[in-house]
Amino acid sequence: MSIYLVALLFALLGAIVFSVIGLISGTDETAIMVPITLLVILLGAPPEGVFAFFMAAVLSKHLTHAVPTALMGIPGDTTAVPLIDHANTLRRMGMPHIALRKMISGGIIGAFIALPTAVLLGQFLGQFADFFKSSSGLIFTIAAFLIAYFSKGKWASVLLIIPFAFFIKSLDTLSFSILDKHLSITFFLGIAIGPMLSDILIAASSSARKSLQRDKANEYHLAPETKSWKGYFPNPFKILTGRQTIFTSITTFLSSLTFVFSPVGMTSLMGEIVGSRTKGAYKKSTTSLTVMNGVTESTYIAEAIIPLIAFGIPLSPVALGPASPLFNAPPVFTVEPINNLHTYLTSWEFFIFGLIGITVASLIAYPFSMNYARKASVLVLKYVSQEAIVAMFIGLACLLAYHEAQLLGIVLTLTVATVGGLLNRILGIGAGVQFMVFYASSWIILQLFGF
Repeated sequence: MSIYLVALLFALLGAIVFSVIGLISGTDETAIMVPITLLVILLGAPPEGVFAFFMAAVLSKHLTHAVPTALMGIPGDTTAVPLIDHANTLRRMGMPHIALRKMISGGIIGAFIALPTAVLLGQFLGQFADFFKSSSGLIFTIAAFLIAYFSKGKWASVLLIIPFAFFIKSLDTLSFSILDKHLSITFFLGIAIGPMLSDILIAASSSARKSLQRDKANEYHLAPETKSWKGYFPNPFKILTGRQTIFTSITTFLSSLTFVFSPVGMTSLMGEIVGSRTKGAYKKSTTSLTVMNGVTESTYIAEAIIPLIAFGIPLSPVALGPASPLFNAPPVFTVEPINNLHTYLTSWEFFIFGLIGITVASLIAYPFSMNYARKASVLVLKYVSQEAIVAMFIGLACLLAYHEAQLLGIVLTLTVATVGGLLNRILGIGAGVQFMVFYASSWIILQLFGF
């Protein structure tokens, strides 16, 4: 079978699965992307299929996460949080459907601008790959401190870098003494599902569950569906004004270059810059939403592609989180030595198979969101249990951990998830910081204790 057909089938799978997942509010990108991408890799998908799957999944997820964000006023995932204020403004005006159309049309434009930009920048930075590879321990450590300082946990995140590195290295040493091999999948699965598991633990605690208790069920009022285009597939350039298209093009191009910064931070920054230059509540909200969802797409795509092409080691928040299996999924992909998509695909292949992924996602998720957003939201609200989704992903993480290290893998995953999840929820030490410390832990402990 042609590798292009294989990539097309995997892209189709990613687009369908994550178009549905994106409709479920509050799903964390890392917690859902990591286990499913790992599963695809470990089941033997070719590198081209893995990359097409991931690209289709990312775009589909971020297109359909606009549905709960715009129609119900609840963030589809963490990157949708900055969009809530503007989405609520349009909801109060009775125009949530306008918010939705602007958001996902901006996302489509952002994705197709980010792909070639990221490939070209990755090629350029590849000239410095030897330096980055030889200094990876030091680079990870510096990056951990920078990401920690600019995270919402700030000083708590900075102060706990060394203790968390000690915690990770201790568990690694213990597992090595038992299995005679270093584990990887179990650790970053634990970090990925940490926020989910912490909510369960808080709910199980009689002293802490008050923070999660609600007196009554949430109520959502969905506006009726309206359609302003003919046919099934709308033209995003006709949905947006010329000004919105220009702003989205500029901001998504610029944000594609800043691959070391937080996607949430870049989304907020670009939205504020554009919003401050737009007058009128309606124009400000619609333009900001268009730009912000475009930036969400561009940062996610660029932050996965640039480190893959240039270095082969995860040196961005996305590469350390949702895209981490593309770098490190032992025994298929590894970081030490570098044997991952960086090794198997050329820059041209990253572009071709990335284009297959985002094209398939555009053909599935975009018209689906534009035509059936309200009906899909009603079905999700009525029949999909948030608790069931959480249980499914924790169960999938345990399955993959068992595949790597049997019962010990499950125990380690839940241990890391417990500590990392509570640090995330209580102190604001995000998954990006924890992933960076995970990769830097060996170097940090070696420099401090010579071990």
